[in-house]
Amino acid sequence: MSKDINRLKVVLAEKKKTNKWLAEELSKDPATVSKWCTNTLQPNVETLVDIAKLLDVEIQDLFWPINKQQ
Repeated sequence: MSKDINRLKVVLAEKKKTNKWLAEELSKDPATVSKWCTNTLQPNVETLVDIAKLLDVEIQDLFWPINKQQ
């Protein structure tokens, strides 16, 4: 059972940034970032901190609220 955990795709859109931009900033494979955006794979905690800094958001903004994951 797959659940959406992160809001990375939404936050990137809100910040008018692309997966490709994020991949370049983090020196990651664009395919990996794509998997994060589709919730197929999750970034580790250190990477989430880096993403939050790059996008100038709080780390909790990168996650869906727990009460929405039912």
